[in-house]
Amino acid sequence: MTEFPSVLHTPFCELVGVRYPIVQTGMGWVAGARLTAATSAAGGLGILASTTMTFAELEKAIDDVRNRTDAPFGVNMRADQGNVDQVAGLLIRRGVRLASFATAPSEKLIGTLKDAGLVTMPTIAAPRHAEKVVAWGVDAVIAQGQEGGGHTGAIPTSLLLPQVTSMVDIPVLGAGGFHDGRGLVAALAWGAAGIAMGTRFLLTQESRVPDEVKARYLAASLTDTVVTRAIDGQPQRVIRTELIDQLEAHQGPMAFVRAGQNALRLRRLTGTSLPALVREGLGMRKAGGLTWAQVAMAANAPMLTRASMVEGHVESGILPTGQVTGLVKALPTVAELIESIVAQATATLARLAPAPAASSAPAAPASAPAAPAAVGHDA
Repeated sequence: MTEFPSVLHTPFCELVGVRYPIVQTGMGWVAGARLTAATSAAGGLGILASTTMTFAELEKAIDDVRNRTDAPFGVNMRADQGNVDQVAGLLIRRGVRLASFATAPSEKLIGTLKDAGLVTMPTIAAPRHAEKVVAWGVDAVIAQGQEGGGHTGAIPTSLLLPQVTSMVDIPVLGAGGFHDGRGLVAALAWGAAGIAMGTRFLLTQESRVPDEVKARYLAASLTDTVVTRAIDGQPQRVIRTELIDQLEAHQGPMAFVRAGQNALRLRRLTGTSLPALVREGLGMRKAGGLTWAQVAMAANAPMLTRASMVEGHVESGILPTGQVTGLVKALPTVAELIESIVAQATATLARLAPAPAASSAPAAPASAPAAPAAVGHDA
């Protein structure tokens, strides 16, 4: 493994017990056991996506990760999902190291997980959100800038991250636009304790996304993404496709009906009961201030994502992505990716603060003797 400066072993590494301050986020339909285990085994922190799994599938995925590596890993959950307490209980029983959240968790849930020894880490998109969850006792936060994929905020990473790190005294990870070692060094310079990446890990060999879908991501340019509200009423960054253009153009009653059908289909796929689905809708309405139409539309996101990420239907699904997809042109293994990030970060730090060059000339004495007084000559 690459030898790296001590500055790369950050408080986040100490908090969760990992070698490198690099996190693979819990992307729905993408972050399964293979990708999560590969990330943790390579020295980063892998995070399973629980919200698109049945409870039984999540149990099996946790066991699969454990069978592949003994390194720490996490599980991502939504505070408004219908079985959140059941999932929390599973994480506690299985000794999962970290619980991350795509939506703000409740203070009660944070307390339950922390009392059981889990690290809690929500994602936030505004400084005021960071202050709120820190007051509730979370252990770390991911500050995701506008460049990030999927649901995202309005503040660019370069402005959000330094502001959040100056406001809180817990480890902050930067997300949105990161993909290499130079970005890791930039995040550290802004006060972060590491970086979290989704799109870059999606585009690795261990990612279970179909090859034809990965090819579409690799072909995208920096201007091929768009932030849209047409999918579920909330801003979401995706690759622009014909479907996205259609959704943007044709919103109304039929979109609402189609969303309701998707909600029922998602319930069958994830094993969610109808009462749990209603409770989840109520939670989303309360937490996000959504109308009932937007709650129904929210079913579009996971189902349309599944169409592409699982079934490989690029043009009939949605492709959540960070803007950084326009810079990614290769599919390394997870181990190769993490090692390259660490190596480039190390080289960048050396370039910014090079070691003093050794000199072959003898060192000057600490203090030179005074020059002798000039000798005068009488005329």
